[in-house]
Amino acid sequence: MEKGRILDAFENYITVELRLSRNSIVTYMHECRVFASYLSKHKISFPGLTSAIVIDFLLWRQLKGISQRTIAKTLSSLRSFLKFLILEGIIDRNPAALVDMPKMGVKVPKAFSQKEIDRFFECIDIKTPLGIRDRALFELIYSSGLRVSEAVNLKCSDLFLQECLVKIKGKGNKERLIPLGEHALYWLKEYLTTARPGLLKRNRMTNSLFLNHWGRPLSRKGMWKRFKEILDQTQLKGKIHTLRHSFATHLLSGGADLRSVQELLGHSDISTTQIYTHVEEEELKGYHKKYHPRG
Repeated sequence: MEKGRILDAFENYITVELRLSRNSIVTYMHECRVFASYLSKHKISFPGLTSAIVIDFLLWRQLKGISQRTIAKTLSSLRSFLKFLILEGIIDRNPAALVDMPKMGVKVPKAFSQKEIDRFFECIDIKTPLGIRDRALFELIYSSGLRVSEAVNLKCSDLFLQECLVKIKGKGNKERLIPLGEHALYWLKEYLTTARPGLLKRNRMTNSLFLNHWGRPLSRKGMWKRFKEILDQTQLKGKIHTLRHSFATHLLSGGADLRSVQELLGHSDISTTQIYTHVEEEELKGYHKKYHPRG
């Protein structure tokens, strides 16, 4: 079977059998196509794969300026792909299984301070329907710690305003219920009653919660664009995901336990959530350096 058809079969496998998220599928397929192209260029067939060839490929990717984090994603993608080749009877062992993951230092996520959060929301023009939408959208992301993909896919039917809850479909289609904060609840009600009906064009029906000026579901690109426009006014630096980081950091700083924050963020492994404890450690180091006579 030619490489192109094998890649198509693999994409079908991770979509239907493994039910990976759309973003994971895009990442896996990109890395596997680069790998297949590399093998073709060096006239290497799948049955001829060895651990040395996999390592050479990873080193080649690294020389291209790829980060350690991306190399780890590449290796994870290759392991899944080669495992699929074993299932298909194309190879009899997984040469990527013997390759160690690159060691990565802990990357402390950036979070906005409470004053910076307030400054961000104060810069949103709430005199227009789109401004009210933006306020509701970003208040919700910060209040509930949503990923961008989770906010994009929200439906009106996912809101339970009376119960102050929102239903989120996260990675792997896992659902979780998250409390709505007071500010998010207020602006969502304001958006649904005063802004969304005007954005929803005549003869157009959609259950998507956040709409663009055409009355269509607001896209990831649209969210990023609006966030950047608002952020530029504040002279702050960050991404939409920084609101999610801020959500977790502020909860832990306020005394929330790690297990609860894990549930709210939708992390399957608590070790992923533990990265936010490093934020507090960095703050403590700063306080020590600033106030201790021997700091």
